Amino acid sequence: MASFRPGSSTLSRSAALPNRPGRRPHQGDLARSLLPWPWAQWPAEARLLLALVGLWSVMGLLVLGSASWWVAEREMGDGAFYIKRQIIWMVASWGLLWMAVRTSIRRWLHLAPLALLIGTLLVAATLVVGSTVNGASRWLVLGPIQLQPSELVKPFVVLQGAALFAHWRRISLDQKLLWLGVFGGLILLILKQPNLSTAALSGLLLWLMALAGGVGYPLLLGAAGAGGLLGTASILINEYQRLRVISFLDPWRDAQGDGYQLVQSLMAIGSGGLLGEGFGLSTQKLQYLPIQTTDFIFAVYAEEFGFVGSAVLLLFLLLFGFVGLRVALSCRSNQQRLVAMGATTLLIGQSILNIAVASGAMPTTGLPLPLISYGGNSLMASLLICGLLIRCSLESGGLTPEPRRRRLQPSR
Repeated sequence: MASFRPGSSTLSRSAALPNRPGRRPHQGDLARSLLPWPWAQWPAEARLLLALVGLWSVMGLLVLGSASWWVAEREMGDGAFYIKRQIIWMVASWGLLWMAVRTSIRRWLHLAPLALLIGTLLVAATLVVGSTVNGASRWLVLGPIQLQPSELVKPFVVLQGAALFAHWRRISLDQKLLWLGVFGGLILLILKQPNLSTAALSGLLLWLMALAGGVGYPLLLGAAGAGGLLGTASILINEYQRLRVISFLDPWRDAQGDGYQLVQSLMAIGSGGLLGEGFGLSTQKLQYLPIQTTDFIFAVYAEEFGFVGSAVLLLFLLLFGFVGLRVALSCRSNQQRLVAMGATTLLIGQSILNIAVASGAMPTTGLPLPLISYGGNSLMASLLICGLLIRCSLESGGLTPEPRRRRLQPSR
């Protein structure tokens, strides 16, 4: 008889038995091959997060399908062009999410330094051999695939930020200076593309994680001041950023020029009224609202679902953020806690910034709406971050990786 030591994972009788020839696979075997632990052992927060991410993904596909159909039919001759490509990226991105769920946070933290350095080098490569679109060099073209390193590097910014700030008081000065220099270099490279919105989001994310990690207030105030000066300098140097700020203050002054995007977005949101025009019935998406599948996709959503639909979306984000913070507070280690806080802050913060831009509460930026805007790079980064958050919830629930199962020796 095989014995199991106290504290080891509970295994069902079918899992303990060796795979005998002719033995029919049990239904639980397939579940164990897909899940790191049996579904019944998942904490409530992990189950809810997985359900919310699934709902968010389906909602994103529906909204994108409505926003992109007309322009895809006109430009590509296939109304489903964008939605087909997004579904392919969605499948690959859910594979990344599941890989994150099945891999321990400790392993992700070991991978983060190398991945962050590679991501920084790829961001630098966009300045040399990158593809320039609308005056910004943010993409690397590899055959039929376009990579946006500034999006793909976001999960590893969260991971390495957690590794740095969780042990801030115990690590050496040279280690602090090294990684602060890497983070600063990454932000400067993103600014050089130029991509002020992503640089500002990354800087704000790291600042909040440093605050949660217990970094001293003098250093935090100095970093905030330096970030403000850097952002102001970028706006003064880059004319298009300066024009965006001016048009944001009074978009109707040049409604056919620099303020056109914001004016059309506000008209779309206002046309939605209380209950909206109905799914697929947006007028502004036909030939008025620019980049309606990415930066201003919320305007299409607001026109079709109205004030009530917009409020429901904000409540959804509030619920997701609440569950994410509950996960962070229940984590057993500082690193896990900061990973959960960083993942939640990035997803919800980027969503709020995108909505604020579309509604005229902030100057126009190039941030996509996570899991909704068209784009495989943003989708992969967002779902990988969701997987890390779910993994934090699993580990905070007291579940530890299952021990390697030994083949039972036949009794003599």
